[in-house]
Amino acid sequence: MTSPAGSTVEDAVTGAPAVTGAPAVTGAPRRWLRLEGAVLLVGSLLAYSSTDRTWWLVPLVVLVPDLSMLGYLAGTRIGARAYNVVHATPIPAALVAIGWWQGRSLIVALGLIWVAHIGLDRLVGYGLKYGDHFQHTHLGRIGRTRNA
Repeated sequence: MTSPAGSTVEDAVTGAPAVTGAPAVTGAPRRWLRLEGAVLLVGSLLAYSSTDRTWWLVPLVVLVPDLSMLGYLAGTRIGARAYNVVHATPIPAALVAIGWWQGRSLIVALGLIWVAHIGLDRLVGYGLKYGDHFQHTHLGRIGRTRNA
């Protein structure tokens, strides 16, 4: 697909052509997705309480996944891919599972904090990114909109 500027825009995860300006999730599905984020946040913090780790670890590392935004220094497509990989649940869920399987409470705790970060992002409306712009997410546009 070609954007108005004439460049190709691809989905940041699949690499398939993305629809620029595609409608975001709205209405009840959007509310459900944000509720899902709240459940991830609260559930992961409740699970964290069973790890016997100190709570100061949560504020210390909760924003670490946002370092993935540095990928935007290499361009929007690479930045969106980096952001999406880090802001999806499979990797932190695997981390929790491996830590639990190995009996490593610190690994479980870090994975749960990572899940809490993802839940918080979804709750406040930060979704997975499209490759055309940081503000273009599956939950809608974030930030202030420009007047044309």
